[in-house]
Amino acid sequence: MLDRFPTTLQSECRLEQDRPLLVGVSGGPDSLCLLDVLRRLDYRLVVAHLDHGLRPESAEEALAVQRFAESQGAACVVKRQDVSSFAEMHGLSLEEAARSVRYRFLFEQARLYGAQAVAVGHTADDQVETVLMHLLRGAGVSGLKGMAYRSLPNTWSQNIPLVRPLLGTWREEVLAYCQANALQPNLDLSNLDIRFYRNRLRHDLIPYLKNYNPRVREVLWRTARILSDDYAVLEQATSLAWQACLRNQGDGTIAFDLQSLMEQPAGLQRHLLRRAINWLRPGLRDIDFDAIEHALEFLANPPRSRRRDLIAGLCLLMEKNQLWLSTWEADLPSQGWPQVLEGEARRLDVPGILPLGGGWRLAAEITPDVELARQQAYTNADPFQAWLDSSELSPPLLVRGRQPGDRFRPLGMGGHSLKLADFLVNVKLPQRARAGWPLVYSKDEIVWVPGFRLAHPVCLRGETKNAIKIKLTRE
Repeated sequence: MLDRFPTTLQSECRLEQDRPLLVGVSGGPDSLCLLDVLRRLDYRLVVAHLDHGLRPESAEEALAVQRFAESQGAACVVKRQDVSSFAEMHGLSLEEAARSVRYRFLFEQARLYGAQAVAVGHTADDQVETVLMHLLRGAGVSGLKGMAYRSLPNTWSQNIPLVRPLLGTWREEVLAYCQANALQPNLDLSNLDIRFYRNRLRHDLIPYLKNYNPRVREVLWRTARILSDDYAVLEQATSLAWQACLRNQGDGTIAFDLQSLMEQPAGLQRHLLRRAINWLRPGLRDIDFDAIEHALEFLANPPRSRRRDLIAGLCLLMEKNQLWLSTWEADLPSQGWPQVLEGEARRLDVPGILPLGGGWRLAAEITPDVELARQQAYTNADPFQAWLDSSELSPPLLVRGRQPGDRFRPLGMGGHSLKLADFLVNVKLPQRARAGWPLVYSKDEIVWVPGFRLAHPVCLRGETKNAIKIKLTRE
């Protein structure tokens, strides 16, 4: 073990001997073995131990770790935390709570001591169990590749790597090392409790699979190694697709260009969505198949609301040419839409100009040449300008936002009306822009929805004698 470790530590973990290295030591065989090997190879070590307070003997074990570290000449920090209370407070299982508390503690100490990395004692057996867990729960390459020798960035830090030097070492090798070097690890009896999922894999499933292939552990470990290399290639492709598709990355929000995203192969779409979820919820583990498939289904067949809740307080929102993934609490950028205050009604004189804020303004003018106006209206390609039959209007015109019960008679429906809310959904106006979207009224009836449609009663006809032009512009 000592012969092969220098290569692993330098090439796989990329550690330097002259910089502090924080080692998470539980006192079990794996962490004691790791600590002893690193000490013999002259690394500058800081030992960190978290007492979870879950077993009566945990305080005694913490003291044993501290004494052992001091006997090895290593700095040591010990902390006790009530994991049961933490689990109850955050709605986590004891396993998940213990893991979360432990890693937060380790990386806090790593920052305090200026450590180059946090080292933990995961072995090849842990890797096999992790791969099996992901396989049985349903995972893609990102899950089946298992753990890495070096992880950066990781859930707990963007600049301090998590390293696992024992990832290529089997548990029996660790136990043999401890015996040969007179190390006295504590034995955690909870590791035998098959009520825990990982323990059932370790003590029931893997021995059973050996009946089919005596070397099943080696096969699974090797598969994870191969998939890890394949995943690196996928990550490169995902990074290129990310650059091509990303349009906005803010506080709690990510936006993709919808067309660019839809042009990507389904596999890359999945990886882009996983990366976005990981960025918004860095502590989230095991993003399952169903969550990603629900997102892909949303892309292919968006509901009428063009919104869908996803997982972990995240939602998808489709707005014209963009797909937003955001946290529930995030404020999405306004996109610079024209907006008026809710319930506000303002006068638009003809002729006249009405500033709306944000650089937007409505301008109305009398059109003296009705025939020219009729031609311009017929060929108009700008939805933010319109020509209206002034004989059907009752000045002054009013501009306000949507109100409950509003109806609209859009051009092209033969004078029939529909709920304004339904019209705005049909034209795919983003939901969060609807309440303040400026609407032009006359005689308590909507005569124009800027950017979308003129009302049927006010369109120019052959008998129209007088016309006005209204335009919404932004400076």
